Amino acid sequence: MSDAPTLLWLRQDLRLADHPALLAAAAEGPLLPVFVLDGAAAGRWAPGGAARWWLHHSLEALAADLAGRGAPLLLLRGDAARLVPALARETGASAVHATLMCEPWARRQDAAVAAALAADGRRLSLHAGNLLLHPDAVRSGQNKPYGLYAPFARAVRAQVPPMEPIPAPPRLQAAACPRGGVALADLGLLPPAREGDWAAAFPEMLTPGEAGARERLHRFRRGVADYRAGRDSPAGDGTSRLSPHLRWGELSPRQVWHAAAEQDGHEAFLREILWREFSHHLLWHRPELPDTALRPAYARFPYRPDAMRLRAWQRGLTGYPIVDAGMRQLWRHGWMHNRVRMVAGSLLVKQLLQPWQEGAAWFWDTLVDADLGNNSTNWQWVAGSGLDAAPYFRIFNPVLQGRKFDPEGRYVRHFLPQLARLPDRWLHEPWAAPAAVLRQAGLRLGHDYPHPIVEPAQGRADALAALGELRAAA
Repeated sequence: MSDAPTLLWLRQDLRLADHPALLAAAAEGPLLPVFVLDGAAAGRWAPGGAARWWLHHSLEALAADLAGRGAPLLLLRGDAARLVPALARETGASAVHATLMCEPWARRQDAAVAAALAADGRRLSLHAGNLLLHPDAVRSGQNKPYGLYAPFARAVRAQVPPMEPIPAPPRLQAAACPRGGVALADLGLLPPAREGDWAAAFPEMLTPGEAGARERLHRFRRGVADYRAGRDSPAGDGTSRLSPHLRWGELSPRQVWHAAAEQDGHEAFLREILWREFSHHLLWHRPELPDTALRPAYARFPYRPDAMRLRAWQRGLTGYPIVDAGMRQLWRHGWMHNRVRMVAGSLLVKQLLQPWQEGAAWFWDTLVDADLGNNSTNWQWVAGSGLDAAPYFRIFNPVLQGRKFDPEGRYVRHFLPQLARLPDRWLHEPWAAPAAVLRQAGLRLGHDYPHPIVEPAQGRADALAALGELRAAA
């Protein structure tokens, strides 16, 4: 071990356990952990408002964990391609270790940092600690990247289970921390006050930081066997809710994989971990994924951009209770149940004919788990424009989806209390309820709750007509 310090450049890997970059850096010499907030490099893919809230609290927890092991966290703000090499020169560090990222902007940043370090005789080492496998390690028989999930998943399963997670080091040898860092509050990650005291209720559901991630994983392990049966019920707690912890690297996918695989009935959940891996594989090999339809024909899809329709969807004012409940859950908690994400996405893109990029942008700003690979892949799946996507003619009926997955209305009534007194029969289509039922429920449609933004049959007809127009133009 050298006396020269080694930099650990932290980004979306805010944990101490099962952290290959941290372990490699600590093995080389005294450790200097640094996080650089560089919004300019990410451009419009800098963390959105909800993700920034999470990042603030995750950094706060990580700084305390590192300090407890003797290694303070240095926070910087600015151009990482300049600041990281400059910090290496200032401290005499010969190496910088970081966790691989698949985002196109991060890959450009990595190349710039590596070049600047190499010019000084230093090196950047990247570790695939936030994935089960490096994106280039999974190739088809023709040595090409995968575009379809099923063969990709089979290829990954042939190389897993992954190695056992490595515990966090009990103590770290810290390098001297130079001056010039900024306080966490000065990063400006916490949001200003928004309508309805936005973000105030975020902590009701999830706790940022590695300790919160461990607690959530431990809690979910007990329910893995029930995951397949319970994951589609938005009123329950059948999903893992590990997505923000994975997005910020407070858990590694290896930790999640092994914790789940020890339980009976784990296959349904492991498929979700493989879908996450697939999304990052796509982003690595198809960097246009966040912006451009992967099926070229869908770049010409006849969407009908409408600011009023988009705004109604964003605010949970579409008149479809299961969708509106989900959008209000998103606004209140920074998270939405996955089944409802699919239904809400389908309504926006198909029945309302709004571009999928608009939905992806809203989720990017309002989800604490907004991840560029997952968010983009999922929206292209909903829109039918991805390489492995739901057919466009598969249109979720929000009334039937509500009845099927929230039959007792617990989810809808929680987030839409103005509908609480409606009988179950009418809860998911209040516009169809008799006038006497509406009066008894104290509900005035158009005043307390909106009429449907588009009639169900008309919305489906519009979607199929747009698909026909696309096919006719091909």
